[in-house]
Amino acid sequence: MKSFSGHSHVSAFEKPPVAFPNLGEILVSTGRLSADAVARVTARQRERGIPFGAAAIELGLVTQADVHAALSRQFDYPVLSAGDQGADPELVAAFEPTSPRVEALRKLRSQLVLRRMANPLLRTVAIVGPVRGEGRSWLAANLAVVFSQLGERTLLVDGDLRNPRQQTLFRLPPAGGLASRLAERGDKGGAIQPHSRFDHLSVLQAGIVPPNPQELLARPAFGAQIAVARETFEMTLVDTPADEVGADAQLVAATCGSAIIVARRHASAHKRVAALSAGLRDAGVVVIGGVLLDF
Repeated sequence: MKSFSGHSHVSAFEKPPVAFPNLGEILVSTGRLSADAVARVTARQRERGIPFGAAAIELGLVTQADVHAALSRQFDYPVLSAGDQGADPELVAAFEPTSPRVEALRKLRSQLVLRRMANPLLRTVAIVGPVRGEGRSWLAANLAVVFSQLGERTLLVDGDLRNPRQQTLFRLPPAGGLASRLAERGDKGGAIQPHSRFDHLSVLQAGIVPPNPQELLARPAFGAQIAVARETFEMTLVDTPADEVGADAQLVAATCGSAIIVARRHASAHKRVAALSAGLRDAGVVVIGGVLLDF
């Protein structure tokens, strides 16, 4: 993927130091290591002069993946172990955090953070593309994960009310969601809760596919949702349907105020990408840049 265009005295005014759980406590709490085995691991650790995780692996009590997941939790860096049913494997930012694709996502995140420093209004970003199958939903989901791994309060909104994918990627029930909130013509549905697997990431799924997606997105209620998100979250990313299916994507982008255009190598026509970019700019949308997906 290529991108172009985060003995001491504590006074009443000081916070006490945060006590982070050690690796053994995390492995026990997640069921990867029995409490009885901790003493064996500690003894091997002292005997060999090696880290706790290495000692547990040497004894055959845990795997390298178990230790990696525990370390990620210890350092507040949410990743998922292979086979975790709480999310789809397409969330490579969570399942394959050391892969080249995820490193490219981090570079894109860095560019967005730098742009946002110059323009704080770039906190609500629509992910748009000319045609279907270019990877908008994949990019929106994984970019949201890497922002949450930065420790930022992140919101991912599935604004594709025609063919929503985020509820599948994050294994969420279709009930409720954005469509229901907009149909009720108000900010209803309560606060959006963090995803069970990602402490800093909240996902507002599309919900049941409505018969009037474009009309719902054109309502003031959608603008109200985005305004609340801009005040509540440090980064909000909004997935959209392909521009070829209607005006939904441009409506969403205009409401968000900024957009990233997604194209796919050997699949996206340059003329379509250019036309979409020009249309967004004519509507007053800040086109931050584009992402060319290469898979």
